[in-house]
Amino acid sequence: MNIVVLLKQTPDTESVIRIAGDGQSIVTADLKWIINPYDEFAVEAALRLKEKHGGTVTLVSWGPRRVVESIRTALAMGADSGVLIDDPALTGSDGLGAAKALAAAVQEIAPDIVLCGSRAVDYDLAERGPMVAELLGYPHLGLAVALDSDGSVVTIERPIEGGKVSLAADLPALVTMGGSHAVWNPRYASLPGIMKAKKKPLAVKTLADLGVDAGDCGPDAAKIRITALEPPPERAPGRIIDGGLDLDGKAKALARALREEAKVL
Repeated sequence: MNIVVLLKQTPDTESVIRIAGDGQSIVTADLKWIINPYDEFAVEAALRLKEKHGGTVTLVSWGPRRVVESIRTALAMGADSGVLIDDPALTGSDGLGAAKALAAAVQEIAPDIVLCGSRAVDYDLAERGPMVAELLGYPHLGLAVALDSDGSVVTIERPIEGGKVSLAADLPALVTMGGSHAVWNPRYASLPGIMKAKKKPLAVKTLADLGVDAGDCGPDAAKIRITALEPPPERAPGRIIDGGLDLDGKAKALARALREEAKVL
């Protein structure tokens, strides 16, 4: 199978996020960057499909040259090659602008199946997969927690309230992966894998290379703009009810505080 994984680089979930002076972006100077965890599930699913059917796994990402580190990490896990779309015209693009570039790169590869995370842990818009699928004319199967294919049809399971639903589509198709650690627990990159990753092909392309009009991307073409970022309100500190009370007295004092102060009873 010819498999493509759309990979996004995001800040480490343990990073301290600070809002930049413009109030519309974050400070990136000292951030640690990682593969979006949901896209890691997609990489693992792609590698399992490759192990079952043979073929290749190609990673497609976009952004500045620092994204190469995340692509190399996925190559060390077992992917075969990578494509990075690095173009100044993409700076300030919204999801649709990025999706147009990704779709053009995928179209050149002509895969049997495209996999990506159902969401990203930075802006959490859950739009990349559906947008790319629409631009390519592929069916989109979302939030997969199980995936199988016979090479011509892909079948997934996705959770619904109280159970699961099975969906199937003819290939080519795009599948977004839900967050199920038990199913997609991503493998670690081995030392031989890390060494091999340094020699695996990684192409860096511009929008012009892909035949994408730069005017269709960037802030001027954006349909959605970030107007402001605000940190969550500070939470009041916790309070310990003690005061020398016995267990019965503490329970009454706690119930009184929950009713009169927290207003939850």
